[in-house]
Amino acid sequence: MTQQPVVAIVDAYSTARFLAPLFHEREFRTLHVQSTPEPPPIFASRYRPDDFYEHIVHRGDLEETLQRVAAQGPYVVIAGAESGVELADQLSDRLGLRTNGAALSSARRDKYQMVETVKAVGVAAAEQVRATDEQTLLDWYEKVGGRVVIKPLRSALNDGVSFCDSADEVIAAFRSLAGSYSAFTQVNDGVVAQEYLRGTEYYVNSVSMDGTHYICDIWETQHLDINGVKDLLGGSVLMPRRGPEQDLLAAYAGEVLNALGVRNGGAHTELKLTPDGPRLIETGIRICGSDLPVLTGKAIGESQLEWTVDAYVDQDRFRERAVRDYEISRHATCVNMISPRSGALAAYPRMAELEALESFDEALIRTRVGDTLHRSINDMTYPMLVHLVHEVPGVVERDYHTARYLDGQGFYEVAN
Repeated sequence: MTQQPVVAIVDAYSTARFLAPLFHEREFRTLHVQSTPEPPPIFASRYRPDDFYEHIVHRGDLEETLQRVAAQGPYVVIAGAESGVELADQLSDRLGLRTNGAALSSARRDKYQMVETVKAVGVAAAEQVRATDEQTLLDWYEKVGGRVVIKPLRSALNDGVSFCDSADEVIAAFRSLAGSYSAFTQVNDGVVAQEYLRGTEYYVNSVSMDGTHYICDIWETQHLDINGVKDLLGGSVLMPRRGPEQDLLAAYAGEVLNALGVRNGGAHTELKLTPDGPRLIETGIRICGSDLPVLTGKAIGESQLEWTVDAYVDQDRFRERAVRDYEISRHATCVNMISPRSGALAAYPRMAELEALESFDEALIRTRVGDTLHRSINDMTYPMLVHLVHEVPGVVERDYHTARYLDGQGFYEVAN
């Protein structure tokens, strides 16, 4: 009997853990490639080993890993989580498979190179500097002034991101990052400092095939100044595909992807719509994390997950359907619950009130009773994400505000 063809997924963590079953439905076997000797701790619990017939660990020798993957005869090699982007590029390129190539691979991961690559082809983007020492950073800040953003060159989940309004804050942010480890357990050997972009933040999630970028979903985000953090993400609202803002954002996102050589696969692009037009925050050349595509599927009927499968194993279906915009059948919002304190979690006293909301669909609980509750300061410290879904947009909006009201000191009981 002929064996099923193979799809290799590099770092099938986070939302990418949902990909393998979809490939199985199309009668493909799935091979897992781990890009590091040990999986990043933030992803270790969000991986499904039983979905894969074979597991290959990359230990730094590309030729060895290439040989082992080639022996499995993969039909495609794709990136799962952010940590797998560069290795997936290298493997797919060397094996002559559908690929984005390796030439711009570093620019698709390094936040400084990313913006410089985009600007080099005439796409408007933020003023920035790459700094490995304090003086370089201070010299740049003297010219720019005002609020700026300091972040690691390579990371995700808002890890290590600081908003700074003075030279002292800039230096403090640099010192907190220099030599520290990123969310992917890589040493931060430098930072990127960027001008602060004023405007609403949006997500544009897409899947590309042979250079055609299909927009799967667009989200408007809400932020709060809370817990000593400026612009902490509080939630995101699914938008219709068409509208003045959406058309600007989608066109700009396409320019960014073209500049970065993205021709195939998923992309999660974060943008600000400033008074001067759209500007890139950053893009990840993989599907959106935090299980947001799961919520998208509930609202639209499909998401980046299904579109990724089509892009790699059913191009005719992708082309046929890509001429149609997505349509919202149920309105959706993701609420990031924000803990005001840390400690041993004893209970969620108001959980029943949250679950009683008319549009409540699901709570993705990250911190369970008995676990250590962390004061929410980035994407890794939200105790739970709440999915709201309903046919009537006003119901979802009301319930978002109610959830925001319920959140706070009274929502968390911490053991003494």
